Amino acid sequence: MSIFGAKKIILASSSPRRQELIQTLGLPYEIRVSDVQEDTEPGMSPSEIVEQLSGRKAAAVCEMFKAEQRTEGIVIGSDTIVVLGDQVLGKPQDRKDAARMLEALQGKVHHVYSGVACMDLGTGRELYAHRVTAVYMKPMSTLQIERYIDTNEPMDKAGSYAIQGIGATLIERIEGDYFNVVGLPLCLLGEMLGELGVTVL
Repeated sequence: MSIFGAKKIILASSSPRRQELIQTLGLPYEIRVSDVQEDTEPGMSPSEIVEQLSGRKAAAVCEMFKAEQRTEGIVIGSDTIVVLGDQVLGKPQDRKDAARMLEALQGKVHHVYSGVACMDLGTGRELYAHRVTAVYMKPMSTLQIERYIDTNEPMDKAGSYAIQGIGATLIERIEGDYFNVVGLPLCLLGEMLGELGVTVL
């Protein structure tokens, strides 16, 4: 299927970052947000967590569309977590929590996992995958951490930083997909859409 006859893409996310990234594909799309429970079972690996939560988000939107008797389109769900050692870092609850995370991350390497789930409303086919990127954060003083928190950028980000914002100044280097750290691995998504008959390029 060519880009001109592509199935519509439905992004199951309220994230402004993911919405900006999905636009870059040049495909017809719409946004549909669903509130889903993001708790996971103890003992799950990071890859299992992001794939399960991505699937949960996409499945919830699929149910909305079925209720509306809409049977065309591909629903995309995505979830991102930051992992330091064996500790999963989500979004900070407050300034103190953000400072705790940044203090733990500074001067070390951590890994960012992003899961993607694609569900074809027409065929019922489902694909799940994830990517991992290593992120090397530079050492920071307590004052630098406080100044960064003062920007308010960390407060709705997994791991309490944004690589696409002023948080980029905290990152020495990465190994892997940059967009994976932003929240939606575009290369992986393009491959998954191709398997479902949507050609990006």
